[in-house]
Amino acid sequence: MGKSKTNKFRRPQFNAEGLSVTAVKEVEEDHDEVCDGVDSPAGELLEKLQSPSADVREFACANISRVVQQSQTIPGFLQRDAVRRLGPLLLDRSLAVRETATGALRNLSACGGHEVCEDMVKQDVMTPLTALLRECCAGFETNDALSLKGQKNTVEDVANEAVNLLWNLCESSSQALSVFNKAGILDVILQCLERHTHNIKLALSAAHCLHTVTEDNAELLCSMNNAVLGTLESVLLTSQADMAHTLLRTLAAGSVWNLKSSLPTARQAQTLNALMATLSKCLELDAGTLIPQLRQAEVARSATASEAGNMEDHQAAAGNMAVEEMDDDEEEGVGLRRNGKATKMDKDFSDLLPRGKEELREATALLTAQQTSLEIIVNMCCSDDLSDDEWEEASSSDESEMCPDGLSEGNTSLLSPLCLSAEVHGALINHNIPEKVLKKTQFPSSEAMDVCRHNPTWKILMKKMHRVQYRALTCLHNMLSTMDAESLGGAAALQAVAQHLSTLVFSAPEIPKEEEFLEAVTSAMRSLLQIIAYMKIPQCMTPQQLMSLSEAATHCDVVSVRVNALAILGITGSTLAKEKGTAETLQMIGNALLQVATKDANLVVCGEALDALFDVFADGDEAERAAKNINLLSALKALQPVFKAKIRKEGKGKYSPEQLCVLDNIKVNLRRFIGYLETVVKK
Repeated sequence: MGKSKTNKFRRPQFNAEGLSVTAVKEVEEDHDEVCDGVDSPAGELLEKLQSPSADVREFACANISRVVQQSQTIPGFLQRDAVRRLGPLLLDRSLAVRETATGALRNLSACGGHEVCEDMVKQDVMTPLTALLRECCAGFETNDALSLKGQKNTVEDVANEAVNLLWNLCESSSQALSVFNKAGILDVILQCLERHTHNIKLALSAAHCLHTVTEDNAELLCSMNNAVLGTLESVLLTSQADMAHTLLRTLAAGSVWNLKSSLPTARQAQTLNALMATLSKCLELDAGTLIPQLRQAEVARSATASEAGNMEDHQAAAGNMAVEEMDDDEEEGVGLRRNGKATKMDKDFSDLLPRGKEELREATALLTAQQTSLEIIVNMCCSDDLSDDEWEEASSSDESEMCPDGLSEGNTSLLSPLCLSAEVHGALINHNIPEKVLKKTQFPSSEAMDVCRHNPTWKILMKKMHRVQYRALTCLHNMLSTMDAESLGGAAALQAVAQHLSTLVFSAPEIPKEEEFLEAVTSAMRSLLQIIAYMKIPQCMTPQQLMSLSEAATHCDVVSVRVNALAILGITGSTLAKEKGTAETLQMIGNALLQVATKDANLVVCGEALDALFDVFADGDEAERAAKNINLLSALKALQPVFKAKIRKEGKGKYSPEQLCVLDNIKVNLRRFIGYLETVVKK
């Protein structure tokens, strides 16, 4: 219904999907044995938290960490005040207990989802968590009681668990985010980020957390100062070539973009250039080449390992089992760690991997960095910015609204989206970002896919490679929607993009059915065809191909896929209506649109089908001939009362105010279009 809207990526939410087969069986057996009272698994483990023995407390925490990964057990723990009983152990005198207790709460937050996170915050988990983080940071540089020599657990291990718990809570709970803003936890996260030269694992957790908490967080903007931005810029300017640092720089770039309105004017151009250079270098990396190379390096290292390597093989075998047993939808699930803890798969599953899996860690970091880079560019090209009037009002604010260090509170800096859209687009072009994005829209390398397919521990990367492609297609859609044709290379380049998208969709015997792929590729095709139609550029996709795409889309559960396919038919039909000898093809398109308008259960989809019909049959001799041949007037007259009744009956409870407004407009346009067709019939 109108021009396609650009997408914006939020930080991905987590929801847990299952344990390993063995762990599930153990949990179910425990659950079946005793369902209530102190003797239940939850009751027994929580009782052990009070033991005077640190080993027993650690054992109980580690087992809670494992058990709560099966979501059916979580209510039993919550009913027994698990959060309040685990909370004090974050400050236990034993580092091992601190780490396992924090890991148990981390898993509870990841596997329980939003409601559990909100409940944890209500039970004041943020108070001991904040204290723990501050003590950890103090322990980085001082030889205090937390840094006892000879202990297996280190302060930084505890800090890593704590940062991940904080990340989960802030991602799911607005109250946790408010506590983050007010309690000054930003400084703590920055200290963890600054440890990247000593502990890249901790720095990455901090970078992920910072990327999350800085998104759409106006309250945090006044906490920004030159020291904060300086830390992020120093990360951007690091030169280590490993993939972990590539990911670290990418996450820092995302945080800088989130904080763009706080950048001092004098540093904006330099920072924007560093940010764009980071994304560009990340996208230059060829995962199709690097992943097979990394796997070969792993094989070579294993082959030359001595007896010490045998122990590594033993560890790797344990890791293989854990990875092999993970849910197929691992990027949204929670997997086992060798210490019984879990990691959110869409973020970083490197905690799952035993020592000796450095190459797989590198490959994972590479794909995560590229996905994140593309998501940042998607948001750069998102069009839901301030209007011209709002921009004029914002930019006229006086200096009394300035925050500490002379940083502006509102979108008054050069880097505000509306003001800088031309500069952002210029930077994208200067760093060849559109060309690099287009390369990432290709299907993953068959060689890299084969390497992962035939190795259990690497198989988890297959979805990640596809996810990079999907993000690149969404990125292409946003760039097509917000950048002018000449910036994208002109008519010849747009025709080449059309040919490329055609190959992606139509080269196989059947149109791909993966929903996320269809959503991304149809969005890109819709935006491209709108430009091509406007510029009157010949394009390579035939109406028959687009009809087959529409047919495939009608069987997709994702509403946006069906809407995009209908819009594509509308664009194609309205172009054909201006040409001679196209009545038969217009009839085919019209029948397809009518069928969706009358049969689809979703009113938004029905509305898009009607909107497309208005476009296709709005004008021209060929359109008039086709409309008469398919009895369009009588079909729409029969549909009109049904459509109105559906809006009245289903509208308020099922659709947003914005959608209802659009549907009301379509209802009015339907009445007018029927009137137009009646005059055509009378000719």
